[in-house]
Amino acid sequence: MFMKAIATLTLTMCLLTGLSTSAALAETAQAPAGAHVSVEQVVVHSPALEGNLEGETPDRQVIVYLPPDYRQNPDKRYPVIYILHGYNMTAPGFAGLLQAQSGLDGAYAQGLPGVIVVLPDTQTLHGGSMYSNSVTIGDWEGFITHDLVAYIDSHYRTLTNRDSRGLAGHSMGGYGSTRLGMKYPDVYGALYIMSPCCLSVRGAPPPQTAAAVEAVQSRDGLAALDFLGHATFAVAAAWSPDPLKSPFYADLPTQKGQVDRTVLDRWAANAPLAMLDQYMFNLKRYKAIAIDVGDRDDFRFDAQILHQRMQDSGVANRFDIYPGDHASGVADRFQHNLLPFFAQALTFTK
Repeated sequence: MFMKAIATLTLTMCLLTGLSTSAALAETAQAPAGAHVSVEQVVVHSPALEGNLEGETPDRQVIVYLPPDYRQNPDKRYPVIYILHGYNMTAPGFAGLLQAQSGLDGAYAQGLPGVIVVLPDTQTLHGGSMYSNSVTIGDWEGFITHDLVAYIDSHYRTLTNRDSRGLAGHSMGGYGSTRLGMKYPDVYGALYIMSPCCLSVRGAPPPQTAAAVEAVQSRDGLAALDFLGHATFAVAAAWSPDPLKSPFYADLPTQKGQVDRTVLDRWAANAPLAMLDQYMFNLKRYKAIAIDVGDRDDFRFDAQILHQRMQDSGVANRFDIYPGDHASGVADRFQHNLLPFFAQALTFTK
């Protein structure tokens, strides 16, 4: 666990990531006492999301946190951390879960060098994009890795190289940061994966849930579904789209109560643990990768497998198990683990 004193924090991170202690300390600058981040809420238009069958808007809400010295240093450029929210959340809801503004203020008071933090909103009809691509929901990979990055780089003073970009996420966002991190090493230089869901191959839902999902014939019927029912639709829209099957344009994992193995095969193709081997060389390009998960989180087993398989294949990564469940201590980990990690892993100069 990182110490709050920045010198000790820096030394610890350098030991963990193999970075130069002197270089990291030289790049760390204290924010002025009492300085606060500034917050902007913007709308980013995404060509990648245009024309999706589900009717998701290509104009996405995005929250941007600017460092305390951003306005006072008009010639200074900053690295960027993109952080992805979990299922059934919005960017404002995730900002609240992270306690993003106060967490950043606290981190700057402890010596965090200036960074821009970006929280995009990926809420959809079924509660989340899975950070995936389909004709049904749109190209969410393109939105996150291209359209959003291009907007931030063109509207803010960023360092526009991959070594100055970090990607992180919690829960479904942890899945997203794993998936996108594997596929887009040219865009990001470091990854922080928090309590990732959905890493392993997903099976069909229980019979009661499957029957409830199959019974829904219109959008009005979605309200009666439980969490697992909504998540089944979200996964189907993302991973088994069907442009001919109105009104949801998705193939469900069961048909009249019978499991459709072809649909489950399509879902399996989107499981990071199934995809991992083909992207190991991409993952070796990252300067640093970290994974954390609670000791009472059901996702800890898959997270451990992700860590171990990367480690066995020569992809260095830090793996932390903290006391808690899936939702425990997210704000504390954001301030005291995630931000210091990127302070050491990202490049702060051109």
